[in-house]
Amino acid sequence: MDLPFAQTRAAEPDALLTGLPAVVSPRTRLLLLGSFPGVASLQAQQYYGHARNQFWPILSDLWGVDLRALPYAQRLDLLRERGLGLWDVYARCRRPGSLDSAITEAVPNALVALAATLPALAAIAHNGAESARAMKITAALGLPVYRLPSTSPANARWSFERKRQAWAAVFGAHGMMPTL
Repeated sequence: MDLPFAQTRAAEPDALLTGLPAVVSPRTRLLLLGSFPGVASLQAQQYYGHARNQFWPILSDLWGVDLRALPYAQRLDLLRERGLGLWDVYARCRRPGSLDSAITEAVPNALVALAATLPALAAIAHNGAESARAMKITAALGLPVYRLPSTSPANARWSFERKRQAWAAVFGAHGMMPTL
């Protein structure tokens, strides 16, 4: 189920940008929250659309499926099947470029309202520090809440393997890893 959203005006330099719709289903057990899509993601209208973002490679490695080789719609179908939801903490903002530090005039998404529509929701994970600023809101839901290392190419302090290990711990704790 994708929630409706307004058209993004990424081409206008000082435009109020609108994010992407939530990718969730009644099976969503873990909701992964980013901050706000970067320029490449907005242009492609795809979560984690920057070629160097490690989100899809990490998931591919964890799940043993080359998600990058699949069309985007099939990737989202697989996420829904496996109980992973995607959204962002901000619905709209102004941001020149893609750095979270450049976000201004942020309008939050209705995280509590979305969570209320997800009967299987068991945990929330924040992808990076800017998203984690909303942990007070998500923690109020009474579910486990995690701060994961950002998969952004700007997070060069963490190696791929170190990020993968952190993500694997959270995914494993919530039944999001394949069983052998």
